[in-house]
Amino acid sequence: MAAPASAQRVSADGAPQTFNFLTDQYFTDVYFHFSPTSGTAAGLHQYDTQLEDYSAASVQKQIAALHSYEKKIEAIEPSALDASVAADRDILLNSIKSNLLTLEVIRPWEKNPDNYSSGITGSIFVLMERPFAPVNTRLRAAVEREKLMPQVLLEARKNLKNPPKIYTEIALEQIDGLVSFFQTDVPSAFADATDAQAKADFAKSNAAVIEALKSYGAWMKTDLLPRSNGEYKFGADTFAKKLQYDEMVDIPLDHLLEIAYADLHKNQAEFARVAKEVDPTKTPQQVLAELATIHPAPDKLLQAFQDQFAGLIDYIQAHSIITIPSKVEPTLEETPPFMRATTQASMDPPGAFETHSTKAYFNVTLPEKDWTPAHIAEHMAAFNVGTITSTAVHEAYPGHYVQFLWQPEFPSKIRKLLGANTNIEGWAHYCEQMMLDEGYLPTGTAPGSREAKLIRLGQLQDALLRDARFVVSIRLHTGVGGPFTIDQAAQFFVTEGYQSPSIGMVETKRGTSDATYLYYTLGKLEIMQLRADVKAKQGSAFNLQNFHDDFMRQGFAPVKVIRKAMLHNDTPVL
Repeated sequence: MAAPASAQRVSADGAPQTFNFLTDQYFTDVYFHFSPTSGTAAGLHQYDTQLEDYSAASVQKQIAALHSYEKKIEAIEPSALDASVAADRDILLNSIKSNLLTLEVIRPWEKNPDNYSSGITGSIFVLMERPFAPVNTRLRAAVEREKLMPQVLLEARKNLKNPPKIYTEIALEQIDGLVSFFQTDVPSAFADATDAQAKADFAKSNAAVIEALKSYGAWMKTDLLPRSNGEYKFGADTFAKKLQYDEMVDIPLDHLLEIAYADLHKNQAEFARVAKEVDPTKTPQQVLAELATIHPAPDKLLQAFQDQFAGLIDYIQAHSIITIPSKVEPTLEETPPFMRATTQASMDPPGAFETHSTKAYFNVTLPEKDWTPAHIAEHMAAFNVGTITSTAVHEAYPGHYVQFLWQPEFPSKIRKLLGANTNIEGWAHYCEQMMLDEGYLPTGTAPGSREAKLIRLGQLQDALLRDARFVVSIRLHTGVGGPFTIDQAAQFFVTEGYQSPSIGMVETKRGTSDATYLYYTLGKLEIMQLRADVKAKQGSAFNLQNFHDDFMRQGFAPVKVIRKAMLHNDTPVL
């Protein structure tokens, strides 16, 4: 039971203790209680046998619990807390408000059928992806979770009310892959189990989940799809609130759109300039098509990434770019079978409190043996000479992996568990450009050479993809700048973001539910502005490594919080 907090402000002398107590209570009573899958992912394995309760009654309980903690945290006087802890209070309050916005206003539990089918899949995936306990132990946990899954899909039928057609279509597109995941990938992940009883129980529970998913797919197709006439658009008010709560960004949407277009046009101009240097007789798009063909052979792909690691580490250290807190490199491996359909490359670090499986995996998806030459060529285009470099930087050095290595220094549980995407993805995306700006090139690549220019084009293509997300998210959901249809948004990714039509449609579909996926570019621009402001303040004393180290020490906090810590003022973010 959480201790009752009075409606009055908590007195100054007891504020820090009260806040620490309430924080611990919140994560136990609310955060992990209603999302045990997040508990497993964080490395808290007392949650491994539990599954989210997706019923409408549980949603209402969660809403009530969030409102209760919102009042308790608001009752703590921020001026009675140290600056860092006061910032934690803001982060926690915003996280609570964001969760309430999701449950009470956005209402994916009533609108998004994929939340249920992909949600239960994620709950098994976190038990499969890391060997944090012996395989028999993890299999027994999987059985306990699976036993609860058919009920989730029954709750979905009760909860879903007039979803947007695009959401039901996406859920239907995914369902066969999810069925296949439980048929093939889940059994293969636990193939080494020796506990006869657990294996027998698993055969039963897994078969029941497969049947429940098939039945859910049939129900969506025949019953839900014909009556899916709802609205996916968040609207300007909800969109702005979500940005405020998740990222602490309160820039007016019309100004945000101006920022997005300015960065898009800047990167397009730079792409055209570099492409002309590569081949003055070709259009930028023709140079881009050529870039897609310049990649390692599939069987040399893992080695190509491994080769980048050593060069990146050496360059970062020789040029004092950031402190790398550990000599341990991520374990480079082929993406596990159960992740290959949805990811080309990913960093999979352990959760903040994981003590048994502390390796971080850098997963790379290789072409399958039975693919056609055309399919292989399309897949390998994503690993061209430019994007291999920007992917290695983004996922590993000095992107996600280096930020993960700094985690022990993060100042609080809140900074480890509650992350702003403008920080996490913004940092990784910022690094892609920053490393090339600082002169990094893979070993053997001469500055100014054709290959060096192609590497820059790869980085710019990735930047344009993120710029297109920035524009599309605002226009798709708010109508600011003129509303976009699904088809117009997909076309924007092609013509303005320099992506293929298939990527354009995938990206647009993602944007219908991941509404604020502008956080990559927005975060990168916030970090670049912060760096410029710190440099202006420090003058000749400015040191890039010190700046990056100071940024890392703040944890996954919104950049606004980090600005205040590093500049000691509330100047606008952008």
